[in-house]
Amino acid sequence: MFAVNGSTFLNNSLSGVPRFFPRSTQRVAAPPVVVAAVSSNGRPGDRNVSVLVENTSKEMVESATSSPSVIDKEAKSTVGGGVEDVYGEDSATEDMHITPWTVTVASGYPLLRDPHYNKGLAFTEKERDAHFLRGLLPPGIVSQEIQVKKMMRNMRQYQVPLQRYMAMMDLQVRNERLFYKLLIDNVEELLPVVYTPTVGEACQKYGSIFRQPQGLFISLKEKGRILEVLKNWPEKKIQVIVVTDGERILGLGDLGCQGMGIPVGKLSLYSALGGIRPSACLPVTIDVGTNNEKLLEDEFYIGLRRRRATGQEYSELLHEFMSAVKQNYGEKVLIQFEDFANHNAFDLLAKYGTSHLVFNDDIQGTASVVLAGLIAALKLVGGTLADHRFLFLGAGEAGTGIAELIALEISKQTGAPLEETRKKIWLVDSKGLIVRSRMESLQHFKRPWAHEHGPINNLADAVKSIKPTVLIGSSGAGRTFTKEIVESMSSFNEKPVILALSNPTSQSECTAEEAYKWSEGKCIFASGSPFAPVEHNGKVYPSGQANNAYIFPGFGLGLIISGAIRVHDDMLLVASEALAEQVSQENLEKGLIYPPFSNIRKISAQIAARVAEKAYKLGLATRLPQPENLVRYAESCMYSPNYRTYR
Repeated sequence: MFAVNGSTFLNNSLSGVPRFFPRSTQRVAAPPVVVAAVSSNGRPGDRNVSVLVENTSKEMVESATSSPSVIDKEAKSTVGGGVEDVYGEDSATEDMHITPWTVTVASGYPLLRDPHYNKGLAFTEKERDAHFLRGLLPPGIVSQEIQVKKMMRNMRQYQVPLQRYMAMMDLQVRNERLFYKLLIDNVEELLPVVYTPTVGEACQKYGSIFRQPQGLFISLKEKGRILEVLKNWPEKKIQVIVVTDGERILGLGDLGCQGMGIPVGKLSLYSALGGIRPSACLPVTIDVGTNNEKLLEDEFYIGLRRRRATGQEYSELLHEFMSAVKQNYGEKVLIQFEDFANHNAFDLLAKYGTSHLVFNDDIQGTASVVLAGLIAALKLVGGTLADHRFLFLGAGEAGTGIAELIALEISKQTGAPLEETRKKIWLVDSKGLIVRSRMESLQHFKRPWAHEHGPINNLADAVKSIKPTVLIGSSGAGRTFTKEIVESMSSFNEKPVILALSNPTSQSECTAEEAYKWSEGKCIFASGSPFAPVEHNGKVYPSGQANNAYIFPGFGLGLIISGAIRVHDDMLLVASEALAEQVSQENLEKGLIYPPFSNIRKISAQIAARVAEKAYKLGLATRLPQPENLVRYAESCMYSPNYRTYR
């Protein structure tokens, strides 16, 4: 007797064969079967392929003859081509129940359909013999390097970005290691494909392009059963969960269940850029409905067709999810909140920040990457952070999160109270400049930024009055940094810093071309989505990208390798400082305040080491003793997508 997928083979009969037996008079013997026990505990999630077992035809015939559960069949099969319908599935009528059973095998055709082990034409001659692949593959053997070359050639033939996205997703579910090898080796070219800006369009059309699930969908239908749902996921050793409720996807608004593209994309970057094992990553979408009428009327929409749950109904579902995650995976699993609406994002972070290892990339990740860019920009504009004035367009998750981290860094550098350092930072929301006279009507997360000043109802006037040295856009409203505003910034700053952070590209506050041309090449510019280099007056200005992917993969790796149990603001500060240190003088001379993505794995290792070091200093690390060289340790823990050799 041995275990397969948690079931047992006893007396050579398949325990999973449907209870339905069609009426007939002739008995049919079962065919030879080649199967494999997957792991010592019978769980496919552990993916430890063990001994190959072959049941001979004779044994199966003897078992079939003596077993009371023999399948009686007509002499003539209902399936064409002489294939026997051994388990009665094809002869069952539509109203009859059958059992969907599967056996995880170590070799043969199913091995080529397993994305975790499939190598395509890279299987060696020895592997093809050992794993019964002869005839299932063409005779040629192709290395992983040639496979990457071929895939990139094919990818570049697609003219539509969404087609590239779909091709990458198809590859991910077909050959996992080749997917990550392709992404790592061509990160600057493919990052905009698997994530912003293309992922935004993918989420908008997710119902139409949906082929197979790549994560867990937890809806109001599962209330009271979320722990059971989590156990349905095949992997048991989860280290990172990215979860969204789809209410504020990038700058595109409420996309409901179709926001799953965000967790899937973010976790792809956790593995490719931060080296977290793909099997340790779990994408989750919490479906509480959508207020997007267009989606509710869309026949291809894949989520609940109801208005969004709010209040107690919403909070109870989220609390059950958070409790179930901790119960199932332990307190060291990192839960990253992604693209929640403002009113829920801040509340969730505050509520669970003291009891779970939680991180909000929109609030904290964006803040950390922007702070890194500002620290690097000081080498171009001079002075310290405390010497500058900051004006934000947008006072939501990103805007207030960035502002708070800047204030914390200034407080750390100067020793001034946080209340004082906040006064160097001004925010404009949809109603104008946030000032003290508006205090009563402000949401709680905006109130720390209400300073003494007369009311101003638009950004252009705020720029002229505040005279900021740094202008940051996090509004999600495209083309709001007008020519008048950029020219004003250039009139009282020798080198104005302009960051248009909103995603996707269509929602960016201005383009790189607009920023450089309107400032006559004076500005230091970075954006949330990528822009092509700009030529102005005979000079080429490369466009920097303040992409969260610089921070969150390395940040998450640092939490994991240290066994951290909580996230602390000081970890975000050291992550920013570590990223800023990776900007070379050559980058600065080109006007870039971020390093090239081609070095992202090394950058992530540096960030991880600093975050882990801070976790140990704060007493939040549980993985003891502390490694002597954290950078080397971080690099050694990183997942490699190179093909493995099979026995």
